[in-house]
Amino acid sequence: MQTFKGYRRENGKVGIRNHLLILPTVVCANQVCARIQQQVPDSVAIPHQHGCSQVGDDKERTHKVLVGMGKNPNVGAVLIVSLGCEVIDAREVKAEIEETGKPVIWIDIQTEGGSIKTIQKGILEAKKLSNALQNIPVEDVPMSELIVGVKCGGSDFTSGLCSNPALGKTSDLLLANGGTVIMGETTEIIGAEHLVAAKAVSEEVKAKLYKAIKGFEDEIERMGVDMRGGNPSPGNIAGGLSSIEEKSLGCISKAGNAPLKDVLPFADEIPGNGYYFMDSPGNDIECVTGMAAAGVHVVVFTTGRGTPTGNPVIPVIKVTGNELTAKRMADNIDVDTSPVLQGKETLDEAGKTIYDFIFEVANGEQTKAEILGHAEFSISRIGISL
Repeated sequence: MQTFKGYRRENGKVGIRNHLLILPTVVCANQVCARIQQQVPDSVAIPHQHGCSQVGDDKERTHKVLVGMGKNPNVGAVLIVSLGCEVIDAREVKAEIEETGKPVIWIDIQTEGGSIKTIQKGILEAKKLSNALQNIPVEDVPMSELIVGVKCGGSDFTSGLCSNPALGKTSDLLLANGGTVIMGETTEIIGAEHLVAAKAVSEEVKAKLYKAIKGFEDEIERMGVDMRGGNPSPGNIAGGLSSIEEKSLGCISKAGNAPLKDVLPFADEIPGNGYYFMDSPGNDIECVTGMAAAGVHVVVFTTGRGTPTGNPVIPVIKVTGNELTAKRMADNIDVDTSPVLQGKETLDEAGKTIYDFIFEVANGEQTKAEILGHAEFSISRIGISL
């Protein structure tokens, strides 16, 4: 049985990283969090533009994503920083993250008496948490406990021909070992949704998938706009993709051949092993954020044109099938599958290469995005600001 080195949390989940997360509950706390993070090595922060002037489902989404980021098994401890008058309740965020058993400390800017005092206290508290994390041992963990997100962005003609189907082979290997694969991007299965639905384990799951598609199409119609030009993007079109249907046919191949167990709402915790679909935006940062908040350990991100996208708490592996992109953006690309298009490698071999790199990353090897400090984070909005 193949195993990787992981950090076992009190709730039984396993992380492949051991991050201290500095979490602002509101945009007003971003700068304070950034100053604390700069003074505490190996900590990560998630600045965002939300947390106040939100109501209803929009507020609940922000709350769910912040809690999910704190609960992600790659996070070992959390320092929450609030302002004190925002709509996101820091007490609730703290209590829900503490359900995992990991240490959580909360400080409040208004209570502490301003930015400088809060930064000073935050540094002290963060260093305590960071020191405690150094004592968490690693243990051998079976690959069946690994949760992998599959994503594509900056796609071109090589994505559907090479990198996406190669990643599909990787997904088949992961699932054959009892692991978990989650695919997102509702907007980017349009035109091919019937092929995804055909893999559903039940009529109920199939209906959930079609409902997610209809929800997006209804919203586009309500806005009175045409998604063409936005998706496929100008870069996709310049890269040789003619339509959303063509893009979708390439996109869906990332998940391989396994049955679809369920369709999950954005940022919902993944309930078990197998293949799942998450109803999420196609936007790169928002989709990866939703996967991180759902508990994914690592995202494999295929790109034909190239992208530097990362995430604060989960590694993001970049795969391309475009030889020119692999050379031009060598700073950002982890795996080059272009030998498949040259007849030098099979899709099965390329899929195994990606799988092997996932295994190395699970054992601590850093991705290019991690090395360069790419830590993009964004919460998709539902409603208007008040």
